[in-house]
Amino acid sequence: MRKILMTACVVCLALGLVLPAMAADKKMVVGSKAFTEQRLLGQIMIQLLEKNGFKVDDKTGLGGTVVVREALVNKQIDIAMEYTGTGLITILKAPQPITDPVKCYEEVKKLDEKNGMVWLPLIPFNNTYCLMMRRADAEKLNIKSISDLSKYANANPGKIAFGLNAEFYSRPDGYKPLQTAYDFKFPEDKIIKMDPGLLYKALKEGQVEVSMGFSTDGRIKEFDLLVLQDDKVYFPVYNPCVVVRKETLDAHPELAKIFAPLSQKLDTKAITELNFQVDGEKKPAKDVAKEWLTKQGLL
Repeated sequence: MRKILMTACVVCLALGLVLPAMAADKKMVVGSKAFTEQRLLGQIMIQLLEKNGFKVDDKTGLGGTVVVREALVNKQIDIAMEYTGTGLITILKAPQPITDPVKCYEEVKKLDEKNGMVWLPLIPFNNTYCLMMRRADAEKLNIKSISDLSKYANANPGKIAFGLNAEFYSRPDGYKPLQTAYDFKFPEDKIIKMDPGLLYKALKEGQVEVSMGFSTDGRIKEFDLLVLQDDKVYFPVYNPCVVVRKETLDAHPELAKIFAPLSQKLDTKAITELNFQVDGEKKPAKDVAKEWLTKQGLL
């Protein structure tokens, strides 16, 4: 009996040492860019990880694409959401965008594998860039597409102020190639750079006549803005994917299973509504993410 008790004590002590070590190893640092949708995606990742026993350090809202990518490469964060078009053009410097979602995903996944990065399956919504106008103005000027905008801008130089953020202005899939593709050019004093969070308000209030935006942003609905048709199919596809270093995925292969449901459940309608709840209804991103995950049966 004494030997049995001693053995049991040894086993318990061993478990007491092993289990905390295992728990301590289940740590994850989640990063994101600074705009609403990225903060939401970050909160969705955090809550799914916590449900599956991870201790999570929240580093959402870091900044732009380059900042988040460098944080991932330099192991300051472990995991983040990135968009396929951004990965292909901005991060991996591919010479041409790809407008087919699956082909773009397969290409970016293959290219980034050489950098030790794994792109988990794509999420179906496409948060592509877009150009927007106030609906009333667009209808008055009979502008429905970017080609229509180009014709008007060229015929009326200096009458339109264009709002954008610094990243879009300098991106290889941003403003400069866009103006070449559609053959227009706004005077430099009519190109107004501002924080992406201010663009929609500036357009609504008439500080600019046209603005870049994101096609899944809830403020398009809230402010009754019109998204101009990209009739020359200039903008690449931007499907989000969870991106993680291979070494992290090797240590935690369950990550693929944890995030797999997002590929079936998080579509364009869903993310647009979630974005609207944060920007339009002023709900915290954390609460919006939790409510959606709960309704989907994922928490």
